[in-house]
Amino acid sequence: MNINIYKTKEELSGKLSDYIINTHLNNSIALSGGSTPLLLFKNLNKKLAKHRKLSTKFYWVDERCVSPDSNDSNYKMVKENLLINDIFKSENIFRIKGENDPQKEVISYNNKLMISLPLKDNIPVFDLIILGLGDDGHTASLFPYEENNDSDDLVIFSFGKGLKRISLTPKILSSSKKVLFIVSGSSKQIALERLIDSEESSDRTPSKLIKPDSQIIIFSDLEASKFLSI
Repeated sequence: MNINIYKTKEELSGKLSDYIINTHLNNSIALSGGSTPLLLFKNLNKKLAKHRKLSTKFYWVDERCVSPDSNDSNYKMVKENLLINDIFKSENIFRIKGENDPQKEVISYNNKLMISLPLKDNIPVFDLIILGLGDDGHTASLFPYEENNDSDDLVIFSFGKGLKRISLTPKILSSSKKVLFIVSGSSKQIALERLIDSEESSDRTPSKLIKPDSQIIIFSDLEASKFLSI
């Protein structure tokens, strides 16, 4: 793993926004929700304020089964902090429709991925996925000890933290050209330590199921990396 540690989550977000602008600006990117990505989205929007109609394709690694206007919606957070000021082309925003029937949306989003992304061995390939890391070791909506976490499907219906969800699976997430985890805060110390531990169980820490061909990149702040021996 390629581990990058910064003093604060603000510095982390600034460095990561620079990395995305310099290497993946007009690529396909799958996004996650959470407080740390929120800072990233604000940072990206500020730095790209003078641009218009960029060709970046945005997808979501998971979504809660709620209205796009709900405060629980990952899409809403991205819409209000990154997808403003007409910077990106609207036709390149591929959201998971959490308000739809979950089982039907699983099929619909699977089809959307197959049509809009290049395929390798019949698996859609993102240029970059940005994953969060829960304090319980989950990523996307892949929660500890769930039987369908390592499904052979590309998109699944799941349940976690009291909400129904739709999630991409390790099969498609691991096929991305670049996989990046963004981790901040003291509550993530144990989860991050387990993520980089080669002996850790993927049942307890589902983020371990993400195994791309390329090196995993981690952007962490000092608080989250306290227990790392690097």
